[in-house]
Amino acid sequence: MSAQGVGPVVVSARALTQVYGAGETQVRALDGVDVDLRLGELVAVMGPSGSGKSTLLHLLGGLASPTSGTVTVSGDDLASLGRAGRARVRRRRVGYVFQDLNLIPLLTAVENVALPLELDGVRPGTARRQAGEALAAMGIEDLAHRFPAQMSGGQQQRVAIARSLVGPRRVVLADEPTGALDSATGEDVLRVLRARIDAGAAGMIVTHDTRLAAWADRVVFLRDGRVVDTTVVPGPETLLGSRAAR
Repeated sequence: MSAQGVGPVVVSARALTQVYGAGETQVRALDGVDVDLRLGELVAVMGPSGSGKSTLLHLLGGLASPTSGTVTVSGDDLASLGRAGRARVRRRRVGYVFQDLNLIPLLTAVENVALPLELDGVRPGTARRQAGEALAAMGIEDLAHRFPAQMSGGQQQRVAIARSLVGPRRVVLADEPTGALDSATGEDVLRVLRARIDAGAAGMIVTHDTRLAAWADRVVFLRDGRVVDTTVVPGPETLLGSRAAR
């Protein structure tokens, strides 16, 4: 946790429900979920397959609209913004790290990171400068002109995180961000993400790995689309790994 402590709520979900299908084929992916994300806080979401973890991230990030309930980002109700408004929120406020990263193969690292800014109308030179700063914050400024195929999995993950937090965005949502990495590289990526959260961002990660969840401030457990438990992660005395060594 940041030395300044946890800040104000920047993302809030209330009574969030998502239903797919109808009749006998109906699936209730989320069922009345309440959750908040605060600046300086990293929240891990855990649960069995099909519990609604990825659906929750999609709704919080404005990638989909809920069947019912509300999601607000910095006080703005996403449902009231329309498709174009939600796209602006994703470009300016909320970054998303997809499980398969979604880096564009034909763009270099700095071009991948700058792309959301350029799509939002930022001048290319300014966008590239800010992208370079984001890469530097991830400790990979030397990879700026490499293409994804020229990077390791861990390096690609760092580029994806840099893209998710470039510019004014201070919320990052990550779906299994270390799923394709070995344990050492995965913990290294979480260490970098943790540092960015502590520097003044809010984050939520989906993970199956309790060792990685130990980097979070809270762990939210989902089952059958409902929050069944919320646990505050202990300090250095945790058996899952000492956070004092971070």
